[in-house]
Order: sequence, then structure tokens, then C-alpha cells
Amino acid sequence: MSSAGRLASLVAAVLMGACAVAPKAVDGLGGDTLSGRLAVRVEATAGAPARSVSAAFELRGDAGRGRLDLSTPLGSVLAQARWAPGSVVLATPQGDTRYEDLDALTSAVLGESLPVAALFDWLRGRPWPGATSTPSVAPAEPGFAQLGWVVNLARFDDAQIAARRERAPVVTVRAQLDRP
Repeated sequence: MSSAGRLASLVAAVLMGACAVAPKAVDGLGGDTLSGRLAVRVEATAGAPARSVSAAFELRGDAGRGRLDLSTPLGSVLAQARWAPGSVVLATPQGDTRYEDLDALTSAVLGESLPVAALFDWLRGRPWPGATSTPSVAPAEPGFAQLGWVVNLARFDDAQIAARRERAPVVTVRAQLDRP
């Protein structure tokens, strides 16, 4: 699978926790159905070039069981991540790949593990209850720090969220969520 295809797959796993549209059950999956645009960028390091991808997404389910479709602006599906307890599958035009868990998927695709469990809360504008967090003290930059990431909520009212990990390689996740 190409680097862009793998990165698109990662975005699927990473942003399965996005927020925006009204909660509803779909295809027997609990939790919210969410959609919008997202982007993930991993900065270059001495041993690897920068990698980035952006795509439209539709997310169904929750952290325990769900599905995330990534597509082009014209609607062509780039990748689909499906997960349930004990099963994570990434489906691309090149075929299906199974992973032990979502961390393994993000590590394989990006070379970096992303805090997928925390993203469900971060993209809803709140810290994940599974780890300590520190609120931002700068009024112009509302948000919080958690798990080595800074979550910027300055544009939360515009349905935009950004999370950035500052240690090398720097990783940035951005989501523009559809309004209900």
C-alpha cells in the first residue's frame, strides 16, 4: 500500500472519535454518526520525510465498535476502518489488513501511535477522563494539554479542533466537523 494510502488509513483510525452531528445508531453500531474533513500531518525527521493526508470522513459507532470511511472530495472511498473488540480491519482498494488494535494500526500507517481513545473526547472539546490534563492558561488559546499533546479549542465554536504533539516527530491532527 502506498504511503498516502496508509496515511489515509491512519486518519480513519485517528478521527473515528470526531464530533459534530446528532447522535444516532447506524448499522447496529452504538454512538454518534459524525462527518467532516480531517487532516493528519507528521513532520519530517532526519530519517523520514513529512507525511500528510486530508480527506472527507464519516464515522459511525464509538471507541469500542465502529466504522470510519475516508473519501475524496468527489466521494471516492479511499479507506475504511472497522473495529470491534479484538478486531481492527483496514480496507483499501488494495485489500484488507488486520491489526491487533487501533494503536497498532496507527503505528503501522504513520510510524507513530496516536491516542485514539483520547481523541473521542478531545474532538468533543474536553479532556479524556483516562489521564490527567492541564488547562491552557492563555485566554487566546483555549484548550488543554494531555498525554504529551496540546489540544487547541480556539475555533471550537466553528466546529474546528486541532491537536499537536510537540516531541519529534511533531504530529498535528485537525478536524473541521460538519454542523448538524
